[in-house]
Amino acid sequence: MKRIAYTQEFKAEAVRLARESGRPVRQIARELGVAYESLRKWVRQSDIERGEREGLTLSEREELQRLRRENLTLRQEREILKNHPHAGTRVFFASETR
Repeated sequence: MKRIAYTQEFKAEAVRLARESGRPVRQIARELGVAYESLRKWVRQSDIERGEREGLTLSEREELQRLRRENLTLRQEREILKNHPHAGTRVFFASETR
């Protein structure tokens, strides 16, 4: 199944309609041609961003993903250095010559 990337403007308008129209979210989703679950998640995330619901904001999620990637890289580098004791010396001197 192909994933559709919606713009932030589209999502914001869909959330506004879901909040202000008085119609069920399922109906709004159908009218916009969006999966019900997607619109429901957008509304929930908007509630988090507005401080109306507990959870991670988008910026916090991005930071968490960045830190997890960085942590993975550091673990992999540590494992390389642990298994190859002279690798660290080579890397250090290679960076010093640049």
